[in-house]
Amino acid sequence: MKKLAALLLIITAISASCKKDPDPVNTDTTPEMARDTLYYIMKQWYYWYNLMPSVTKENYPDPYKLLEALRYKETDKWSFVADYDKFIAEMQGTFVGHGIRIGLDNSYKARIAMIYSQSPLYMEGVRRGWIIKSVNGFDIAAILLSNDRNAYNNAIGPSSAGITNTFIFQKPDGSEVTITSTKQSFTINSVLLYDTLHLSSGITGHLVFESFIQPSEEELKAAFTFFKACNVTDLILDLRYNSGGYLSIAQQLASYIAGNSKEGVVFAKLSYNNKSQSANSSFPFQKTTYPLALSRLAVITTRLTASASEAVMNGLAPHLNVAGIGDTTMGKPMGMNGWPCAKKYFFWPVTFKIVNSANLGEYYDGIVPSKLTPDDISRDFDDRNEECLKEAINWLQTGSFSGKGAASFSRSVIYSEKPSWMNNAFVIKE
Repeated sequence: MKKLAALLLIITAISASCKKDPDPVNTDTTPEMARDTLYYIMKQWYYWYNLMPSVTKENYPDPYKLLEALRYKETDKWSFVADYDKFIAEMQGTFVGHGIRIGLDNSYKARIAMIYSQSPLYMEGVRRGWIIKSVNGFDIAAILLSNDRNAYNNAIGPSSAGITNTFIFQKPDGSEVTITSTKQSFTINSVLLYDTLHLSSGITGHLVFESFIQPSEEELKAAFTFFKACNVTDLILDLRYNSGGYLSIAQQLASYIAGNSKEGVVFAKLSYNNKSQSANSSFPFQKTTYPLALSRLAVITTRLTASASEAVMNGLAPHLNVAGIGDTTMGKPMGMNGWPCAKKYFFWPVTFKIVNSANLGEYYDGIVPSKLTPDDISRDFDDRNEECLKEAINWLQTGSFSGKGAASFSRSVIYSEKPSWMNNAFVIKE
């Protein structure tokens, strides 16, 4: 990693100012300067540089449009250019909105699929599973059923502080409540829940983890401190809404699970294009203060499970029995390095492939679960009758899954306030 960091430091020193004079705090950078810098980076570091369309960079006014022109669209759905300040804020856990994900259950009712504990609606008592009858008079269920993103955005408004929406909810007891909520900025909790389940197979840890971001390090430490104190012997890791983030946090999570006997063993290997082979590197399992050293792991997944989450599953697979429950994951066996540009832009092109210690990866079609199980958004994460949790418990206690087959499986439509670029595995220079 030190070699990689040094190489990236050279590139980022050039790109930080986006002009010949390397002044990293320069604020006069033009979109054209940024575009030219991105073009250089893509030529050298982009994983599919040899498959990029041939373009005249001067035909594109800014780095956003240039990246879209250069991106190898057949495979690459992930490379992006971000506003520098917004990217830093979001990876530090700053969030603007109501702090919810809305889903459609198998009865075509709109429900709260997920909610952050510091969000405005959480403070009003709203929880996962609550039915949303309407928002500002709009039938949200009908909008989700039509999968009309524009109609959804029109109904709920932009992710800007000060936007007010009126929700009519149906609570689990059948009563209705009207709540007017104003979108605001708050810090999200990436660990949505951690607790223990006392099963016939022993004490099992239960962790619902939503994103690999900067605050996750301390949140995971608290969870695994608790698990270690409770002497858990198994773990149910719920990654159903976890679409990625920093690979270093994925490395930490995997290290807690694998235990200290795996210290130094390869968790993940990063492979770059043939111009940048000297940057190839490994992420080993690390020594932790609160290791679990598990022999098996139940992981709950959906199509929103991506990137760093998939890297955890793939990286642990050669070392313990990993059983997936839920839906096939998104399928992103790639990662990216970041180049800040004059504190105005952040460039994140796909730069490497991720494989495990057995050199297995390339799961572009997603990681298929051991048991297809619908995301039961009618129940909270800790409800033992929630379909995915129930299957995970059954597997841990019996070694097998229920007889219900794939014919009963249905996939929920889930809308999030999060930006789509969060579906990534990031490596940032040290």
